[in-house]
Amino acid sequence: MTGDLQQSVEQFLYRKADLCDRREWVDYLELFDEESELHIPQWDSEHVYTTDPKRGMSLMYYANRAGLEDRVFRIGTGKSAASTPMPRTLHLVTNVAIQEVSDSQLEAKAKWVTHVYRFGQSSTFHGDVTYRLRPAGFSWVILKKHVVIHNDTIDSVLDFYHV
Repeated sequence: MTGDLQQSVEQFLYRKADLCDRREWVDYLELFDEESELHIPQWDSEHVYTTDPKRGMSLMYYANRAGLEDRVFRIGTGKSAASTPMPRTLHLVTNVAIQEVSDSQLEAKAKWVTHVYRFGQSSTFHGDVTYRLRPAGFSWVILKKHVVIHNDTIDSVLDFYHV
């Protein structure tokens, strides 16, 4: 792997985090392929989480980008009780490691923390994320996003902008 490739993936992930924090949903959605999958598994036990979203419980599962598009639409209408008012978020991404999985795809793994502020309360989510990426022009597009939340005892509604 070249340093340029590593930096390119890191910059892509930082841009994704920034778009989410600034709520620039149109540009955010464009980072995802139309067939991209988002999976946030539920923990079965202290150290084992579900792996198959069609057979096990998930905190969130969208089989394609339409699920994210629907969430963004509902947020935009102001009728999403879970997102009114929208929380302030600050996404941090670190420890990015990339691996080629084919001539046209990469796997990127990272650690993440999201700070959330809403109704005068601060909370934090953190965990691991694995992306399947393919090149798109001078950047990347997400084919799959798999998020493991380490602190899964959640005292609020979980949405895509928390991870």
